[in-house]
Order: sequence, then structure tokens, then C-alpha cells
Amino acid sequence: MHALPPCYGIIPARYDSTRFPGKPLVDILGKPMFAWVHERASRSGLFAQVAVATDDERIMRAAQERGITALMTARTHQSGTDRVLEAARLLGAEPEAVVVNIQGDEPALEPGMLAELLAPFAGPGSEVVQAATLASPMDRREAASPDRVKVVCDALGRALYFSRSLIPHDRDGSGAGVGPLLHIGLYAFRMATLERFAALPQGLLENTEKLEQLRLLENGIPIHVALTKHSCHGVDRPEDVHTVTQILLEQEK
Repeated sequence: MHALPPCYGIIPARYDSTRFPGKPLVDILGKPMFAWVHERASRSGLFAQVAVATDDERIMRAAQERGITALMTARTHQSGTDRVLEAARLLGAEPEAVVVNIQGDEPALEPGMLAELLAPFAGPGSEVVQAATLASPMDRREAASPDRVKVVCDALGRALYFSRSLIPHDRDGSGAGVGPLLHIGLYAFRMATLERFAALPQGLLENTEKLEQLRLLENGIPIHVALTKHSCHGVDRPEDVHTVTQILLEQEK
């Protein structure tokens, strides 16, 4: 086994959101949501630093009040990945370091998922791993939803394609073949790969599916997919806060 390179966890926390403005600051059991994410990521013990990357003074102040490293980034970023790259540069991440984009709306994040995500960077052949993400098995009824992104992999666990459509297609309807895998939106990149990713133009497949990760595949950059049994419990809308609060109450007992 190779030693894990230096790792940086970055939590994008943009104030403006079409469905849920101010989402990073929503109070959950006495703490803003981003603070829960930071606490869970730090609990993994895998990172040289865990930082919040924001574009808003209110989030910046709330982080500083709790002793959380926070970085002010540009308001003009088109994606969370661009914000993560700016933050990684501010932290001085080395070219061989691994930068993890940790979704800021996952307050019930299981620290074990971060260990699974980073495992390809320390395993056999890890020197060629440029990017990694997570997936978990799902049933076909759930997979029919275009809101659930699916991924299919090759024999070495590298992504072949991501889609909002149901893939793979079970032509015979037997259910005996490869079942669908739910893509979980945690990403780890070598810093050099993150730099390259951000410099590439948007791809045709990316624009068609509206899936940013397809830009990597369109440019021949492999993505290793680690499997997890953990579930995600994201906060997309205000009504999701109650559900996540109940999960946290159960986990924190």
C-alpha cells in the first residue's frame, strides 16, 4: 500500500440558492449546516486541512466565530468545482495533493465515506489515480428518476459513463445482470487534475446531461469509482431539514 498523499477537504458554501437561499447557515440543533459538514469531515482524520469556501461575509463570520478555517472566494464561479479550485490554491495544495470537494448540504455525512473515497489514492496502482468518486447500489424503480444520477464502470472500477437515464439497460428484463449504481457527488482530485479540469471547455456530453463530471471522461481523464454502503441525506429544500435533524439526533446519541 502506498501512503496517502496530503489531502485537503474543501466545503463550498454559496449563500445564494434558487431553491433554498442561505442554506449553509440554516440552524440544525444549534449549529449552522456548514459547521456540521466541517465537523463530520474533520472527524475522519484524513485531512491536512478542512476549509469552508464561501462567497458571503455572513458565512465567513459564522465560520470564524466557531474557529473554522474559511476562505473568501469569487462570486463569479460557475460551479462548486471552480470554487474548490480557488480555495485549494489559497491553501497552497501541492500538485500531487488530493483535494476533496465535500458537499456543503450533507450535515449527516458519514466520515467513513471519505475514507472510501480516498482509498484509491493509497491502493495498488494509486500513482495513476487522478480522480475518484463514490457510488452505491440502488433499485431500478428509484433509478428511473432523472434526479438520480447513475454510473456504469469497467472491470477495474473506473467510470465508463454517468447519466440521468437508467443505465445499464436491462434488455431482457430478467434483473439478472448488472444493477444500477447511484452516483454520490463526493469528488477527490489530484491538484494537478483539478487544475486541468477547470481549464477545459465544457463538453458536449456535459452540456447534454448537465453533469460536470462528464468533462473528465470526454477528455480521457479516468474517474475511479469506490463503492459504499453508506447513504446520503442531503438538504435540497427547507422541508429536508426536519428529516436530517432526526437522522443527526439518532447518530449523535
